[in-house]
Amino acid sequence: MTEFFTLTLARLSTTHYLIIALNLLLLLLARPILERLLAKREKRQFDFQVNVMRGLNLAILAVVCYNAFYASNPAGNGLALKILSILVVLYLAYLMSNIVSYVMRRRYGKVITSGDNTQVSDTYHSRMLTLLISTFVGIVALIATIRIAGFSSLLEAGGVIGFVGVFLALTQAAWAPDIISGLVLLNSDMVSEGDLIELDTPPILGRVFKTKIFHTVLIDVINNHRVMISNSKLRDQPIHTLSKFASARGLREKLVFKIGYDTNSDSVRRLFNEAFQRACAASSSKLDETHPLEIRVLDAGDHAVEWGMFYYIKDVQGLIATRQLLIEEILNTSIEHQISLATPHTHVVTNTDLSIAGSHT
Repeated sequence: MTEFFTLTLARLSTTHYLIIALNLLLLLLARPILERLLAKREKRQFDFQVNVMRGLNLAILAVVCYNAFYASNPAGNGLALKILSILVVLYLAYLMSNIVSYVMRRRYGKVITSGDNTQVSDTYHSRMLTLLISTFVGIVALIATIRIAGFSSLLEAGGVIGFVGVFLALTQAAWAPDIISGLVLLNSDMVSEGDLIELDTPPILGRVFKTKIFHTVLIDVINNHRVMISNSKLRDQPIHTLSKFASARGLREKLVFKIGYDTNSDSVRRLFNEAFQRACAASSSKLDETHPLEIRVLDAGDHAVEWGMFYYIKDVQGLIATRQLLIEEILNTSIEHQISLATPHTHVVTNTDLSIAGSHT
């Protein structure tokens, strides 16, 4: 082993040393480079991309050492140069794709500010331009790899490209709908990063964490976990975007309560208004006090009157906490006013009940 390294070092030229130094530098700087170029993502996925970049650097270093050791062997030297050239093409294509993604996102992306944190997310234009340029880079890299590998004739090169084309055509049902749906969602601006959305299938109230090429990641605001939904499935169902208001008043929320007929309307209105004022006074409240509370009778059923309480909220990120706070204040106020929120149960007298009552008498 010592003899191998000694002989390898003796045969290294200035060009070899420059390639080794550059690759060692890129190997050490792989993480900070990708932290700068890539958008915010999960640690495991980010570590994988760092390992891919470092793996290509290590492969290039190994081939350079192989080339230096077998410099006297024309056959081995030619094979090493081919492998080295292919690895360099793949590395440059990978790095170029990340650079293009970074430039397009900075140029055409959307700036999102959340507290002290500011980040740039993808838009339709940035994603489309990134996809087009990355596809062009991939095609150039594929043609260069085919030429370097020795498929010089048109028939040989066409056979390799045709195989790749057939493979993509056979698998397009698995990836094409998600890519197209992702671009449509970004273009519609209805599912932007940071928006609070509500889905029917599966029933979920979530905040959009990231819209990627094939899927969208949501954060379930109730259970505080991440949910991954394919873009095509997300696009095929109704999406309630709570962050996009229909008017300047904000999001109009509704709470429904069933109160017995023994409680008059004035008492119910006093109950809701007092609870609303208490909730507005709380520090954690996101209620909009500038618009009055709306109290309506929704239905008059057999057991109770169904009352609707409508209020407005502009900071939808505190939607759940505000809703829970308001329900709690209504419960406490109802106890003070001696108004029951439990749905009364009425009993319909049947012939069987009358016969049973008669037998007891």
